[in-house]
Amino acid sequence: MPRTLLARSFLLMVILIVLSFAASVAIFRHVEQEPRTRQTAQLVVSVVNLTRAAVLSAAPEWRSALLSELAESEGLLVQIAETTDVLEALPDDPPELRMMAEKVRDSLGGNTRFAAQRNGVEALWVSFFIGGEEFWVALPRERIEHPVSEVLLIWGGVVLALALLGAYFIARQVAHPLKRLAQAAQQVGQGATPQPLPERGAKEIAAVSRAFNQMSADLAADERERALVLAGISHDLRTPLARVRLAAELSTDESLREGLVADVEQMDAVIRQFLDYARLDESETAVLTDLQALMQKTAQPFAAQARLTLDLQPVPPLAVRPLLLKRALANLLDNAVKYGGGEISVQLGQDGNRVTLSVADRGAGIPAAQREAAKRPFMRLESARSDATGSGLGLAIVERAARLHGGKLQLEDRAGGGLVVRLVLPAGLAG
Repeated sequence: MPRTLLARSFLLMVILIVLSFAASVAIFRHVEQEPRTRQTAQLVVSVVNLTRAAVLSAAPEWRSALLSELAESEGLLVQIAETTDVLEALPDDPPELRMMAEKVRDSLGGNTRFAAQRNGVEALWVSFFIGGEEFWVALPRERIEHPVSEVLLIWGGVVLALALLGAYFIARQVAHPLKRLAQAAQQVGQGATPQPLPERGAKEIAAVSRAFNQMSADLAADERERALVLAGISHDLRTPLARVRLAAELSTDESLREGLVADVEQMDAVIRQFLDYARLDESETAVLTDLQALMQKTAQPFAAQARLTLDLQPVPPLAVRPLLLKRALANLLDNAVKYGGGEISVQLGQDGNRVTLSVADRGAGIPAAQREAAKRPFMRLESARSDATGSGLGLAIVERAARLHGGKLQLEDRAGGGLVVRLVLPAGLAG
């Protein structure tokens, strides 16, 4: 079966229409069979009786001339039966031919014989007797066979074509709105706000579109409100943090000063992640970007904090949001520095129709059962990687960045221990 609803619906309608058309033809033929067979039998009986009467009424010396006249004017070939005649029996198909023969025998007598071919001449051969002498009369097949009218075939084809065209439009009326709904739902899943669906068509389709538009608008409003709240809180915290840092700098107690400065920097980093997650540069324009240069520039500040290995394969420029992608990579590298055991491997490559950006470390990793949860906002795991402080937004930022680019975020075990985080982007973004 086809996978799309349009193809499935259209195929089922085509099967239904064709079967209905075939059943209608069969019913028509069955209803028409008896009258047509009776009419054909009456025609054959009439021709035989008229021929017998003509032969009987003709003088013996005019009989040959009469038979020639019948052959020329009426297309009837009348001949005397011979013992050496080579006959071919009537075929079984069409069945109307056999039924006609039975009705003719009922009228002319049971000794009436039929043949589809006599001595190599094709026709409907019917025997009759004059006294003890047997004659054959040959009726042209076109007189007794009624082929389907060409006009009937043409109009039947037109009706069938119109029915199939109507079936396609009916199936499309159902499948097309659902396809638009699926595409819009996919955009919502990627963190984007789709264009409102047209609220027209059947009552049920319009109601579903209206409900989806309302849901999409509510989600967008909630997202804007959440971003506004996060941005406002984070911005308001910056001022008191600046005062705390200034007070720390003026403190004469060196250990207290260093501790306060470290706490302020940590809180500032958390606030920066809040702002990044709230803003996330969704309005940033996608431009063709050299991912090798972007990754190298992003990874450079982290080289002093860990053993960093770069394996950046050449890939075609992709249409991406560079600031958004840079923030996502920076979050991955920051997590790897915090949790990765001091050894980080950064790779860039293309595999078929996808481009992969990966950051691997040698830390404790994340259990497979908790990897999806780790991508959620404000989710901090209690087991493997909870030894360092953070906001729980690092992977959430990367996950949203992946969705906005039409890609996905993958977490896997690294051979030899550790974690591999892959940001997979579609190669279709290439310019």
